[in-house]
Amino acid sequence: MLRSLYSGISGLRAHQTMLDVTGNNIANVNTAGFKASSTQFQDTLSQLQQGATGPQAESGGTNPAQIGLGVRVAGVTTNFSQGSSQSTGRATDMMISGDGFFVTSKGGQQLFTRAGSFSPDSANQLVSPDGGILQGWTATNGVINAGGPVGDITLNPNTMVAKATDTVTLDGNLPSDVANGTKLDRVVNVYDANGKESSLTLTFTKTAAGWDASGDGGATTAGSLTFTNGKLNAGAPIAVNGITIDVSKVSGYATMSSLAVSGQNGAAVGKLESYTLGSDGSLVGSFSNGIKQVLAKIALAKFTNPGGLEKAGGSSYVATGNSGGVQLGAAGDPGIGTLTGGTLEMSNVDLSQEFTNLIVAQRGFQANARIITTSDEVLQELTQLKR
Repeated sequence: MLRSLYSGISGLRAHQTMLDVTGNNIANVNTAGFKASSTQFQDTLSQLQQGATGPQAESGGTNPAQIGLGVRVAGVTTNFSQGSSQSTGRATDMMISGDGFFVTSKGGQQLFTRAGSFSPDSANQLVSPDGGILQGWTATNGVINAGGPVGDITLNPNTMVAKATDTVTLDGNLPSDVANGTKLDRVVNVYDANGKESSLTLTFTKTAAGWDASGDGGATTAGSLTFTNGKLNAGAPIAVNGITIDVSKVSGYATMSSLAVSGQNGAAVGKLESYTLGSDGSLVGSFSNGIKQVLAKIALAKFTNPGGLEKAGGSSYVATGNSGGVQLGAAGDPGIGTLTGGTLEMSNVDLSQEFTNLIVAQRGFQANARIITTSDEVLQELTQLKR
């Protein structure tokens, strides 16, 4: 039989595969995080008709004569270029700007995806639309152990925090022209680690050198303040009942007495109200008592050869022997990229290119079909030589 028949068949198969790949790209033009694929062809083995010969003393060399036996699909490669962004306004929608992948766990299997559409389930876990649980590091008292193993990220809406007061800030003026022994009391509400509120009385007693500070009516001096031309001299820090008193903004001019408590950094117990995503992948909770605290940090993965990843459905991939081992890190690490909240990465399918590929594949399919019909006509002529 004619070789061209089988070459034509191989061409039909190869261009059918190209049509399948292109059709899948177009079908996923609106799939978040989808990466387009392309088909690569290569020729098959060629039949040697005449071997090559080297130059001789009285004749030149000849080139080999070979007849190709068709085409085959060498591979289907995935284009991991960045897709465009679409703002959604949802706090749990995230987009990676870079080469990283979100890490999810489903059925005990670790998966990787570029689709950042997550939402909380009934167990307060962040999950993908197909149920994959987002992986990362959960904070302990606002501290992330990025060196530890990754696990399911859980954002409990009933999370509550309190902060013990460790700094009280004062502002204003202590009059320098009052009589020695004059006392000024200032009361501030402070909190312990359980969020319990109590009152702390700060007493300032005028001395010949300046002012002494205490927290018990002046019986025990916690620190002294001295001034030069109304400006505070540097000295040892003042601490009352284990709380640092920041007096850096206090002055010591004459006449005016305006010393006041400008703030303290403790807080009563507060409940989680909302959370935001930082560019480093930290999920920062905002509590009803005004505290902002890190709740968790999203883990991202990178690979030496992303093209070696195998598609596992649900816009996810699994690692293979040719993708290289998974390298876990966080947003901002080299080669991973940054995260943007309230935004999704759209498909990177280029419709103009895909429709051009459709035309190319269709014409290639038609041309190979013509090879088969032409070869059939040649065979028909052969069979009709004897009538």
